[in-house]
Formats: sequence, C-alpha cells, structure tokens
Amino acid sequence: MILKLKRTPGIYLVGFMACGKTTVGRMLAEELGWHFNDLDHEIESDHRTKISDIFDTLGEESFRDMESEVIEKRVRLVERGRPTVLALGGGAFIRDKNFKMLNDHGVTVWIDCSFDIICQRVSQASHRPLARDPKRMRELYDERRDAYARAEFHLVTHGDSSEVVRKILALPIF
Repeated sequence: MILKLKRTPGIYLVGFMACGKTTVGRMLAEELGWHFNDLDHEIESDHRTKISDIFDTLGEESFRDMESEVIEKRVRLVERGRPTVLALGGGAFIRDKNFKMLNDHGVTVWIDCSFDIICQRVSQASHRPLARDPKRMRELYDERRDAYARAEFHLVTHGDSSEVVRKILALPIF
C-alpha cells in the first residue's frame, strides 16, 4: 500500500452523476473491509430532506456548501485512521477546496462513464435535479470532465461495476 493511503486511508470516487460511484463504492468497501459513505445520502440524512428539495428551496450554492462540510467531516475521520471509501456527488470535485482536501488525504479515482449510459440510467430518475434539463446535463457532463481529470486515477467503465472494482483493486495503491 502506498504511504499516502497508509497515512490517510481514504479512497474517493469522483465522476458524473449515475456513473456508478455508489454501487462501486459499496462493493469496493466490502471487498477491502473498509467503511463506505455516500456523500449525497449523508446530506439527505443529516438534513432530513432530498437533494432535489435542497436545490429547489435553498439553491445549488447552499447544497455545495453542505457537500463541502460533509467532505471535511469524512476526511477528518479518515485522518484519524477510519479507512473509508467515499462516493462523491457529481459536482463535489469541482470546488478547488474539496479537490485539495480529497487529493491531500487519500486517493482519488475518476469513474468515467459515457454520456449515453448515464442518460439511460437517469431517464426515469426524478430525484436528480441537474438531470431535469437534458441539454444542461450534457453541458455539465462536458464542463466537468476537466475537473474529474485531476483525479489521481482514471478508469473508463461501460457500466459493469464489478469490472470497475477489479480495476481499482489492480491500481498501484495497494
């Protein structure tokens, strides 16, 4: 295991909505015997409301602030030796503050899924506020790719979560 991961045992999964971060994260954490957290689920639990309601009532910027707070809380637990796989929301890695914290305290992995697969996955999803407008969703997908590319590792997937877990386990971090 690389020294960075020994000091701060955190693997942070980044990528666009519906690319498989939660599914892969759960599977990976189980395989490693680590804790798993999903950033969006934690925000919903902490605030006792859905992400879409937070967007509708408080706006995206307030949601991004909540996201940063939860990231900081999770990273602090990792720093204290709690091995964790964390699935980030699609926009969490865009903020420089979040990127720096995650990159400095664990390993970041971009799960890169084609836009076509993402569209198939979100076509029936009303709980994703940024997927309501297909044109805007495509723009976000294209805009965010440069930010995701800052992750230490880049894994392309065609939708097979087991394959992504195997690829992560084969990375030169263990």
